[in-house]
Amino acid sequence: MRPRRIAIGSIFLSALVLVSAQSQDKQAAPGKPKFYNTTKQKLLEGKQVFSFTQMKFDIPGYCEAAKHFDYAWFEMQHSTLEFRDVEAMIAACPYAGATPMIRLPDAQEWHIQHATDIGALGVIVPTVDDVDRAREAAKWARYPPVGRRSAGSGQAPRIWGINGINYRQTINDNMLVVIMIETPTGAANAFDIASVPGVDVVIIGNNDLSSFSGFPQNDDRYQMLVTKIHDDTLRAGKIFGQAAAVYAKGHPLSKDAKFFQNGPSFDGWKLPGTNPNAPPPGEGKDGK
Repeated sequence: MRPRRIAIGSIFLSALVLVSAQSQDKQAAPGKPKFYNTTKQKLLEGKQVFSFTQMKFDIPGYCEAAKHFDYAWFEMQHSTLEFRDVEAMIAACPYAGATPMIRLPDAQEWHIQHATDIGALGVIVPTVDDVDRAREAAKWARYPPVGRRSAGSGQAPRIWGINGINYRQTINDNMLVVIMIETPTGAANAFDIASVPGVDVVIIGNNDLSSFSGFPQNDDRYQMLVTKIHDDTLRAGKIFGQAAAVYAKGHPLSKDAKFFQNGPSFDGWKLPGTNPNAPPPGEGKDGK
């Protein structure tokens, strides 16, 4: 009986998310975005979105870059950034343009609640191998009845709950939960992972998928893993992406890939001293 109860619960959660989204859609003012998470709005419109990666505490640099990209990828898995650093950067220029999102090292409750309380509108969870980790990510990122995020203090309501917006009633729809599949085990479980209610986007961690599988990114066996993740993500009705923006064009799956780490700005602006089309360190083809 347990599998039946789980299946019914999953359907119920999916229905609640759908009803909540439909309710916000009806209440949206004419001519205005349905979401204050503009990256989520673009994704639902079928657009590709690109980020810059914020690796260090630098308020002026962050606020300038945020004017030119769809979203900010705050890197807390592979950097020394702390939550108070990210909190200060988000507070300094919350409406500069880029949606603040944080890649966390895991799907722990305290990490996700810290991220959401300081004003992140999205969380990126790496190395997801199974539905348990995906469920944890989705569960802690949203308030009841669809999640288990608890009410607490933080700057998020002060930033996003303005101009008559009720933060508590709207953030569930505006939250963007991104899952990274980076191993053959994750690829094998991709459909179940993508099917978890509350998971919005599934992306491939290109270099780690190559590292864990042992296949170079130009190997047919690696591309078979990528294709499986792509097919399973779309079959589950979720948005597909890849960490490396080199796959945004010229790849057989580019037309379906929407979410990327780094890549070109939307207005031609270039990060000082960098190649805007270069992937993050380690995420290029063959790990370059």
